[in-house]
Amino acid sequence: MTLFGEPESDSAPPPAGPSDGFSGADDPNSPLAVRMRPRSLDEVLGQQQLLGPGSPLRRLVEGDAPMSLILYGPPGTGKTTLATIVSTAGNRRFVQLSALSAGVKDVRSVIDTARRTLEHGGRPTVLFIDEIHRFSKTQQDSLLAAVEARTVTLVAATTENPYFSLVAPLLSRSLLLTLQPLTDDDVSRLVDRALTDQRGLGGAVSLSEEARDHLLRMAGGDARRALTALEAAAGSVLSGGGREISLAALEQAVDTAAVRYDRDGDQHYDVVSAFIKSIRGSDVDAALHYLARMIVAGEDPRFIARRLVVHASEDIGMADPTALLAATAAADALALIGMPEARINLAQATIHLALAPKSNAVITAIDAAIGDVRAGSAGSVPAPLRDGHYAGAKKLGHAQKYQYPHDLPEGVAAQQYPPDELVGRDYYLPGQRGAERAIGERLAKLRAMIRGIRR
Repeated sequence: MTLFGEPESDSAPPPAGPSDGFSGADDPNSPLAVRMRPRSLDEVLGQQQLLGPGSPLRRLVEGDAPMSLILYGPPGTGKTTLATIVSTAGNRRFVQLSALSAGVKDVRSVIDTARRTLEHGGRPTVLFIDEIHRFSKTQQDSLLAAVEARTVTLVAATTENPYFSLVAPLLSRSLLLTLQPLTDDDVSRLVDRALTDQRGLGGAVSLSEEARDHLLRMAGGDARRALTALEAAAGSVLSGGGREISLAALEQAVDTAAVRYDRDGDQHYDVVSAFIKSIRGSDVDAALHYLARMIVAGEDPRFIARRLVVHASEDIGMADPTALLAATAAADALALIGMPEARINLAQATIHLALAPKSNAVITAIDAAIGDVRAGSAGSVPAPLRDGHYAGAKKLGHAQKYQYPHDLPEGVAAQQYPPDELVGRDYYLPGQRGAERAIGERLAKLRAMIRGIRR
């Protein structure tokens, strides 16, 4: 879904204080992203999971149902667009606040005005609060009574997980809508619309295929970012008397070099391979370079996180057991906060893994065990280890003579655990790097005790 109007980052907040409605959509001097903002649900691109017939969003817009909304999603995905469409439905009065600058006094002022307006037969008020996660608990609590009584219809936008950033009573009184990043097809259709529509560039320029591909990579699912770059490139081309936006013109206009990277082609696999091999080779600088190339090229960050998690066990394993924790924490952080902020977490995990001592003993061990099983080395489970929690188990000799390790002073019992065919087969062979040096020494002692070997 296209979204324009909320700040692209914390450094670009919307105007302070309340504002009644949005201005600039019909002004030819307004930014292209503002001019191209959808005016109805039919113009919206993407977010089809929210726009189906009978969906709560359509009922709110078309049926004038007085529901408060929490819009959760990354920048450029539809939050301000939805707020605008909701405000125009049913001739509502629209007031916008930014949580970056507004306080409890501002909120109460809007609520008091909304209440007086309703008492005098005026229009109902839609209160749009951007970056609501920046409101304190007290500020959020100041909204509860008005939302409960429907004095205002709250439409709040947040880029942070509302289950962590919003108070539970406010969540329970609102409908939570989760917005997803636009697909490349959505952004491409939006770009085509902006190129030809009279509200946009009106056919004044065209876009080369190379430039289009690079524009989609730069956008990363953010509609506003795509239109901002397109507008800058179009202005540069038109000022020079040109008619087509080339890759060079786009690069020059947005000051971003094109990354030669095809997410579905050879470059995808080459760069990912170089990324993993650089980490395995402990070259932290090269690893960060390839990470940056994937990020700038628009690689799915979840793919990067998954590769880090795999690599943490495949090439580091028990040489540094905290490597897997770092990789999974980066993946969790990505799911929690999204991009672009999660680039920092991915970089931290990359640095951790690149600098960690290396060992492939984990993958070697499990692959060797799987190889034996597939080769038929899967004999009967020793009788003492079998389940004894059923009638008749004792008669079969199951679970008899099992030694409970906790009953022994050393906490280790000398007894047979593997099937007969695999007695003495060693799968895990720790190396001499990092934590595995100490693990290897302990493992040798454990194997001797379990197998009854005197040392």
